[in-house]
Amino acid sequence: MNTRWLRPLAPWLLLVLVGLGAAWLRYGLIEPPALAQLCTATQAPAWCALRQALVLGFLYEAYGFAAVCAAVLALLRRSRTLAWLAAALGAFALQFYNYEPGALALLVGCLRLVHLTALGTQHPARRSEQSRSPAR
Repeated sequence: MNTRWLRPLAPWLLLVLVGLGAAWLRYGLIEPPALAQLCTATQAPAWCALRQALVLGFLYEAYGFAAVCAAVLALLRRSRTLAWLAAALGAFALQFYNYEPGALALLVGCLRLVHLTALGTQHPARRSEQSRSPAR
């Protein structure tokens, strides 16, 4: 079975999974009022600490800050991993109420990932020709 077509799609599929996981955390763990009441009880389950950490993360805009930092790093370095991380953290931040920084990081990460993927699929002679030409 030939899976060469899967390699370029893998980062995008993983990005969709991150978005779905973040949505599940938000709508399955954070938003339900019954879980909020359960976690405020004196005998709260142990997983309520994770819920509380997630809530504190979006209250202090930690997800948006991390996403923008990853986006800046993705712009400074030629790394597909950093570009993907910026997009993934941006998607996570969007789900967790950090809309402006999350949208910026998602956009920068996706555009950088597309750009670096396109550079990686070019013919080697064309790549070296582009790297020698002066910036306009």
